[in-house]
Amino acid sequence: MVKVFVNGFGTIGRRVAYAVANDKEFEFIGIAKYTPDDRLKEAYEQGYDVYIPEESIDRFREKGYGFVGTVKEAIEKADIIIDASSDGKGYENKIKYYLPLSKKAIFQGGEDRYGEKSVASIIHNSRVNYDKAITHDYVMQGSCNVTGLGRIMQPLIENYDDITRFDSIIIRRAADLEDPKEVKDTIELTREPHHQDDVRDFIKEPPLYVDAYKVPSRMMHMHQLNIRFKKKAPNKDEVIEIYKKEFGVAILNSAKGTADIRKKALEKRYPFGDTCMVHIHADVIRVQDDTLKIAYSDDQTGIVIPENHILLQGMVFKRSRDDAIRRTDILFGLNDRKRQLIEEYK
Repeated sequence: MVKVFVNGFGTIGRRVAYAVANDKEFEFIGIAKYTPDDRLKEAYEQGYDVYIPEESIDRFREKGYGFVGTVKEAIEKADIIIDASSDGKGYENKIKYYLPLSKKAIFQGGEDRYGEKSVASIIHNSRVNYDKAITHDYVMQGSCNVTGLGRIMQPLIENYDDITRFDSIIIRRAADLEDPKEVKDTIELTREPHHQDDVRDFIKEPPLYVDAYKVPSRMMHMHQLNIRFKKKAPNKDEVIEIYKKEFGVAILNSAKGTADIRKKALEKRYPFGDTCMVHIHADVIRVQDDTLKIAYSDDQTGIVIPENHILLQGMVFKRSRDDAIRRTDILFGLNDRKRQLIEEYK
């Protein structure tokens, strides 16, 4: 049985750990925790084995937190690691552990794809380049916004050969629901958004141009994607029809905003209050001459979790994309969530 270790237990790590621990196809080794804090209580309640850095043993013992071994020991046991450590730590882990021990690894969107601290030579997006990504030993899973852009852009590219450019305005949440940091009453400018270069890793043409702003919200991201065509843009109904069968894309007609959807997910008791998808707000789709305007919200905490699971299957079992998605849907129940949300927001 394939042994999986989740290196990190923050926003992404705790969600990935929950998914892997509930998939009987894998042997879940446990999680890495770098800081002795109250989040460890969640790991203990879930029955996860906890591994810590060797240099932090005394700190964990002083705080009274238990552990079963060191991070290095867990990595030595594993066949593949899902690295969900803090931004930049993934590169250190690769150099210190994964390369010397010849271990495959999946990294998250907070790491560098380019430059001297690049963790991988490819960014995975299951809608675009799954077959190529699974041939690599080190793969970076695209961030939430990058994942959503792939899901929305690729179906249009496949259906229309006269798109000249994409322009995305990303309205980003300032913090996650479980993030204790203060959310300030300000709109922050993002001077060099990474999304443009990251998407170009798997969609080179037509070009994408991105502007991003961070707003005082914890609920979700919102995208305004404008698509330019050589001549007249397709009509709204035709576009909506394209997305109806897309995995992880829900067509909503009456959602008031991001909080409306997030609160509904919490009400329905989806794990962690995540929908794990993007939601096209069909009631505000606009067609103006050569431009199609699509607004969609992006579940920042959940959307990359099924993506990690799909990629994990591909890297270790070399499954077809369709089969990997089918098994992921069995675990996450995304098609059921999609149907429920569509029904809620007719």
